[in-house]
Formats: sequence, C-alpha cells, structure tokens
Amino acid sequence: MNLHEYQAKRLLAEEGVPVPRAIPAFSVREAVNQARELGSSAWVVKAQVHAGGRGKAGGVRVVHSIAEVEKAAQELLGKRLVTAQTGAQGQHVAALLIEEPSSIARELYLALMVDRGQARITFLATQEGGMNIEELAATRPDALKKLVVNPSTGFLPFQARQLGFELGLDTSQVQQLTRIMQGMYRLAQKLDSLMVEINPLAVTSDGRLLALDAKLVMDDNALYRHPESDELFDSTQQDGREIVARQFGLNYISLEGNIGCMVNGAGLAMATMDMIKLHGGEPANFLDVGGGAAADKVTQAFKLILSDTRVKAILVNIFGGITRCDLLAEGIIQAAAEVGIHLPVVVRLEGTRKEEGMALLRESGLSLISADGLTDAAVKAVAAAQG
Repeated sequence: MNLHEYQAKRLLAEEGVPVPRAIPAFSVREAVNQARELGSSAWVVKAQVHAGGRGKAGGVRVVHSIAEVEKAAQELLGKRLVTAQTGAQGQHVAALLIEEPSSIARELYLALMVDRGQARITFLATQEGGMNIEELAATRPDALKKLVVNPSTGFLPFQARQLGFELGLDTSQVQQLTRIMQGMYRLAQKLDSLMVEINPLAVTSDGRLLALDAKLVMDDNALYRHPESDELFDSTQQDGREIVARQFGLNYISLEGNIGCMVNGAGLAMATMDMIKLHGGEPANFLDVGGGAAADKVTQAFKLILSDTRVKAILVNIFGGITRCDLLAEGIIQAAAEVGIHLPVVVRLEGTRKEEGMALLRESGLSLISADGLTDAAVKAVAAAQG
C-alpha cells in the first residue's frame, strides 16, 4: 500500500527525521489558509499522488504570493496528473502539500528497500538525487551505493557513518545521516514497509540534512497487523475495480488491453498474460481469484471484467488442484447465468476431474469456447477479441 508524501513525512518526523515545515490541504481555501499559516514569502505547492515524476509533470510548483497559491491549487485539485509512472490515465489529485521552500546546496538519494534476492533490508544511496534517479539507476548502476543490513544484528550506526563519508558528507552531516537512517529503519520495522524513500535528501546551504520528499510503501500482506492503515489508505488513487476486488478477496490490477483474464493463482495469471501477448493480444487485467475459486468469487470476477468497456473477450484459465474442475465449472455456469455475459468467453480447465468439468460446460447451454491447453486458449482469446 502506497502512502502520500505528507503521510510519509509525518511518520518520518515522528522517528526524528527532519522535514520541511508543511501542511496538507484538501481544498483551495485550505491551501490558501495553510500558506498563510506557514507565514513564508514563498511556498511549494505539491500535488499528492501515488506516483513519482510529479515535478516534470507540473505537479510541483514554487509560488511567491497567496494569489499564486490559490491559482496553483485551483489548477491541480480535482484534476488528473499524468506522469511517467501513472500511464496515460493519470492519477486524481485530491490533496496538496503546502511547504516552506528550502535553500538547497546538494541533493542526495536515500532509500530503504527489501531486497528479496538476499532476504535482507537494504539501503541504497547516491550523491545524485532528484528527479532523474530512475535514469541514473538504468544507465549508471555503479553510482548507487548499497548497504545491506544483517537481520541478526539489525542496522548498526557504523554502517551509516561509512556510507556518509562515501557520499562526501562532513562529520556533522554524517551524524545527521546516521540519525535519519536509524529513523527510517525503525519506521520500516514498525510498519512492515517494503520501501522508505527520501528523494531528494537535501543538504541545505547551512549544512543541515532535510527530507524534501518521501515515499513509503507498506506490505499488503502485513496490513492485518496495522489497523491504522485504514486511515492511511486513499481510495482516490486506485481503480474502482481494484477496490471492489479487495473487498471480495480478489487480486485485480487494471491494464490497458482488451482481453479480460480470470485465473486462479498468481503465477498462472502471469503466464496467461504472457501467452496472450506472445500471440498478439493485450490483457485487460491481472485477476487472480485464488486457489479455491468458489462460485461467489467467480461471479464477482466476471462482474469486474465486464465493468471494463474495453474488454472484447474473456479468457478463463483454471487449474483444478485445490478445488476439482467439475466444481469450478459449476461456479462458472452459475456466475455466467447470474451476470449475463454477452462477450466471447474462452475456457481452459486443467487438473482433477477436467473431463467432467468440460462436459458440464458443454451441456450448460452457455456460449463458451473450450480450449485444450494454454496456447490454444490464448490463440482463441486473441482471435475472439479481434472479432
């Protein structure tokens, strides 16, 4: 689960990480009032969306009067901000952060991430922070310094001191960096974070380190341990179908194609999408209905897929392992009858009692296209979507 910048900064500040003075605003009037409360002669107006690249997309603006604050708020609030990370649809701007400007001498990059390959928490840092960090990582990965935390000992201060001197900081700034990294590590452990990113970590003209921007991602699988996450969740940043899917225990992600996918198992879902693309099609979604794929889940899955007007065909790819194929077929029949499917549906069943399941589908009277194998299913789905 992604958090907004203003939420991440508040949580970091609670762990002793220095951040600029700033106040979130959810309306134009609030933006003006917050700017007046900060009492500065200039302000930074930041659109709050769950995506990077806001500066290049016009979502971060430095203004020098209350009238300019009001104008920026009017132009940003309620609009969709399109960045390199949002796709063409953009993300809805429901909040702003009104921030006091900082005098910046240098910009660094500092992030804590979970390195799944090493099963370790890892810090990444570079002397070249700012908006082009993705380009730097792609073109000059050697410029990124990596610090791996041993889970037996936890994060140790000497690691931060060593990193600080490698980043060219003086003794006072190294001490500040140590406190910042300790705060990030505490916060990551407290919230089960997959990532805590500060970009840029600014060195101000008077030698202070300051988190000018922050991003925090909590592990979805650990949210049950964090009831406070309900207050941090922002439904405006997600596709409405993804929110509905979450309520029914479905894993759904909206994509750009026209072939709706309903699969049980995340790995099989990825393979299904790959096969569709291999044969010239484009998946409209990732949808994992889970190992059991009970009738009620299948029904909700069909409803989610059909709510996307771009979908021209549906591919149902079910492996009967935990649940038998004949029971899965009954669920598909029940769901199809309830939802009233009007699009071509390609069905591939594999596993326990496959033949009985396929027989049920053939005898159901539904207009279904049976497939024998994943390749056959993908080819038929692409053909159906192309008309």
